[in-house]
Parts: sequence; structure tokens; C-alpha cells
Amino acid sequence: MTAMETDGQATSAKLTRRAAAAAAIGALAAPSVLHAQGAGRPIKIGFVNPRTGPLAAFGEADAFVQEGLARALSGGIRIAGRTHPVQILARDSQSSPSRAAEVASELILRDKVDLITATSAPETVNPVADQAEVNEVPCLTTNCPWQPYFFGRRGDPAKGFDWTYHFFWGLEDVIAAFTDLWSKTETNKVVGALFPNDADGNAWGDARLGLPPALAGKGYRLIDTGRYQPGANDFSAQISAFKAAGVQIVTGVMPPPDFATFWTQAGQQDFRPKIATIGKALLFPSAVSSLGERGLGLTTEIWWSPHHPFRSSLTNQTAAEVCAAYTQSTGKLWTQPIGYQHALFEVAVDVLKRTTALEPEAIIRAIRSTDLRTIAGPVKWGSGPVKNVAKTPLVAGQWRRAGGNSLDLVVLANPGSAEIPVGSTLEPLG
Repeated sequence: MTAMETDGQATSAKLTRRAAAAAAIGALAAPSVLHAQGAGRPIKIGFVNPRTGPLAAFGEADAFVQEGLARALSGGIRIAGRTHPVQILARDSQSSPSRAAEVASELILRDKVDLITATSAPETVNPVADQAEVNEVPCLTTNCPWQPYFFGRRGDPAKGFDWTYHFFWGLEDVIAAFTDLWSKTETNKVVGALFPNDADGNAWGDARLGLPPALAGKGYRLIDTGRYQPGANDFSAQISAFKAAGVQIVTGVMPPPDFATFWTQAGQQDFRPKIATIGKALLFPSAVSSLGERGLGLTTEIWWSPHHPFRSSLTNQTAAEVCAAYTQSTGKLWTQPIGYQHALFEVAVDVLKRTTALEPEAIIRAIRSTDLRTIAGPVKWGSGPVKNVAKTPLVAGQWRRAGGNSLDLVVLANPGSAEIPVGSTLEPLG
């Protein structure tokens, strides 16, 4: 398959890969394993993430990651002298919090999963974690800044949660990476903010814990016109306010379709900032390539890339090797959620291998004592900002042309993460 495939070919190939992944995952619980000497009952791991809806780009690499996991786990997991086959029960949150809660409840109450996992923004992560907490089922999550995860669920830092554990970076890391990136070219330090009225937008725009006080402390003037409704089709008010204030930097956290609407209207209304650094929307090559030439030079946070110097504890592959394998398998450029989805199951498998029994309390004890180097970086609870959070590295970079029609996301800023090398300097938008 190549990047030039037709829509029909792409659809056919996508369906073939999904079928292969489903078959491979189903094979993890094959009868031949169940009847082997010393075999135990199947371990059930629930997995919820968005494969459709506005956040579907987060699930674009699902089939690829699940196929790799099927191979890595084909021999099962050995616990207390018994080898247990593994079943991964994957469900689509449809980018909807209510749907995420519904499928999580089904996995817990109907399918009786031993462990539930979730990824990709508060819209999926938070409702899944809430269902796990109320039903006392061990839960691992990632791909959501820790503040929207923890405070978005009304977490109390003095108490934390009992059943739900999360690993990712936080808004303090975004602020450090973004401001380090912006410092690499001269601007008037006037920043226009785009925060939707959702869990991410409310956390990023929070007057006490979000970007506003941190940017003010670094000498930036923030132009915040208030929370816009997700799915908005008119950003004229924001663009007018930004132009009137002389905004040279635009930042925020937006679903890809929202930023595409804003950026198109910004061009139509002749608003041309020097820098546009947007969380969430600009993570994915598909979203950036859809913007055409106006996608080049945009900047974003980088959770994971082929430049990250980490290996998988499951397959021993480097980040670069996994990215190359994805491109070879799909004909597409690597995408950031690959690394964290893979790491999520690295942690899950490590936890299950260390547990003394397939019981919720034993699994939770194993989660709490985790100290693992994953393909996304080290994961260790106990030293995080709150009880239930383990921090991972974050850097920032810029989308560039890599030859032909291909794109590359180049690391430009790595404050606090010197092990991830910087590849170039910032080029202001034309």
C-alpha cells in the first residue's frame, strides 16, 4: 500500500487490517492454550478509546498496535504458576463521554474484565476511570494531561483515588515546552487563546491552574475571549479580537475539526500570526496535511516520536523501529498515540506479571509498585504530583516538509527532557 492509494483501496486495506487485528486478538484465548498443562482462565483487559467522532485520529493506529500486542502476548501471561491467555476487549467511545461511560460499564459489569484501560483525552479517559472507581475495578489510563484527568474528576490531592491510575504529562510541562519554543524567535509576547468549553479547554484555560497565570508570570499577555462551544463554525469574534490586540502567537487546545475551521477563517480574514502552537489538533499528520500548505510551520506538543530514545519492554523495539514498522504496514506517517497506546499495554502486562493473584486488590497493589521503562518513557507511581499520576516526558516541535508530499514533526524545544534531542530551530510562519 502507498500514500497514493484510492479511497476504495484505503477502505479495503483498513477493513483487512481491522479484521486481522480482531482475529489475532481472538487467538490469544485459543482453546489450545486453555487446555495446556497448568493453564488458567483467560485474563480480560478492557480497552476504550475513540475510533470515530471528532477525536477519531487518536484511534487511527488501533489495528497496528493491537496486531503487535497479539503477537507479543500469544504465549499468555504467567501468574502464580499458571499461564493465562489474554483477551483484549476493545470498545469505541465514539468521542462521547456518555458513550465511553456506557461501554466501560458494560465491560465491567457484563464482561467482567480484570483490568480496564482507556486513552485519548478527558472525553474518554475520565468517564472510563469514573466507572472503574465506582465499581472497584483496577484501571490504567493515558493520553490526557493529568490536571484534566485528576481535577476534572474532582480529585482531592490529599486523598486521590483508590482504583484508577494514570500516566502522562501535565499542563506545567506544556507551558514549559511552549514558552521555550516561543522564545526562539522575537515576538511582542501577545498570545491569543482558543479554549473550548470542554474538560481540556476548561483545564488549560483555568485562571488558577491553567495557562493564564503561568504565561502572565513569564511576561506574556493573554487575549482570552472566553470558552467557545466545541464544533463551532464561526471564529470571527476571536479573530477580530486577536487582530485588534496585535496577537503574534496563537495557542490553545482544540479538536482537529475546530482548528481547521479557525485556521481557514484566519486566512480568509488576513490574520497571520508568527506562531500557532495548538494542543490536540496538530498532533496528527492527517489533520495537518488536510490544511495543505497552511499546515506547514504549525507547532504543537510532542508526546512521542521516532526521536524518543526509549524501547518497548514487550518487544524490545525502539521508538524509531515502531514508527518505521507502522509506515511499512500502512503507508502512513507515524502518529503520536501509537507510543502511548503501546506503553499502556506494556504497563498492563507488567502489572499482571507481578500480581500474586487475579484479584482486584492484588492487581492494584501491583499497579502502585510499578517502576517500568516503556517505549514512552519511565512510568513509576509514588513520585508524581498526586497519588494517582505518574509523569512522562514532553517536548514541542514544528511540522515541516520532509520531501515530496511527506511531513515531519521536528523537535525544537525539550526543557526538562534533554534525553530527547532537538532537531532544528523555529521557523516563524510566513
